Amino acid sequence: MKAAIVTEKRKAPIYENFEEPKLKEGNVIVDVKASALSNLTKMRAMGRHYSADTIYPNVAGTDGVGVLNGKRVYFLATNAPYGSLAEKTLIDEHLILPLPDGIDDVTAAAIANPGMSSWAALVSRAHFEAGQTVLINGATGTAGSLAVKIAYHLGAKKVIVTGRNSEKLSKLGADEMVAFDMNSEGGADKLTADLAKQMQSGVDVVLDYLWGDSALAIMKAVAMFSGHNVTRFVSIGASAGQTDIALPSAVLRSSAIEILGSGVKSATMSQLISAINGVFQWAAKEKITMTTNNFDLSDIDEAWKVPLTPRAVVTVK
Repeated sequence: MKAAIVTEKRKAPIYENFEEPKLKEGNVIVDVKASALSNLTKMRAMGRHYSADTIYPNVAGTDGVGVLNGKRVYFLATNAPYGSLAEKTLIDEHLILPLPDGIDDVTAAAIANPGMSSWAALVSRAHFEAGQTVLINGATGTAGSLAVKIAYHLGAKKVIVTGRNSEKLSKLGADEMVAFDMNSEGGADKLTADLAKQMQSGVDVVLDYLWGDSALAIMKAVAMFSGHNVTRFVSIGASAGQTDIALPSAVLRSSAIEILGSGVKSATMSQLISAINGVFQWAAKEKITMTTNNFDLSDIDEAWKVPLTPRAVVTVK
């Protein structure tokens, strides 16, 4: 079968033939139709993610949309060395969801990972309740902008967005926005100060897609201005490119902040599946659409190089 094959760690996939998966107990073989190139997909395929497999060569791709027994399905967590960027893949029979009729293959493939990131973080990790206030750091990316809509859908009273691009922030439909520039002198301290009003009013959940200096600035704002309000800070990604921060212990001792993570190991597989199902049902009912950049599997070299926004989706004919 044709597939996008990663031959060794840190190398981009190539379009070549790969042995078809063989059926084994507890698994099913799915005919793949579409798979999105998320940051998770790229990092795992190239061995740069904490959850990456160490089997090489392997087929890239972590999830996707396909056909099983004549029905459209979404599948999650492929079995190494078989990924989703191939004509067929091998999937645990418990990691499959039927697709509702109101969502097409490309949209389902594109929305699953970014939509799940905020849904699982809010529901399973932060134990979000309707009527609470949510701050989304890094809201201008694909996942962050979806998080705004999902937070409102789940009942947020107020949504605050932070990020580097004030023009994009202003178009997200949030209640309040705070733009920042971490590259300017004193940029982190300015963000902390600019969040005084929001923290004094109470922020129940922070969804952080960036990590780095902006995340630390937000934590400091919680400590300085939120009083005894409990704020659950959920780290979802590190898109800013900084993997480490110097977190003062005083931030934890002087506030009611709770720092959590949300990802493929901090949330259970059943929680992730439930989140994805929630996203699909919502997207189908509300006719949610996404701008995508579509490629054929044979064009994987080109698809792999394009930016993450708009989401690149690889289709299999």
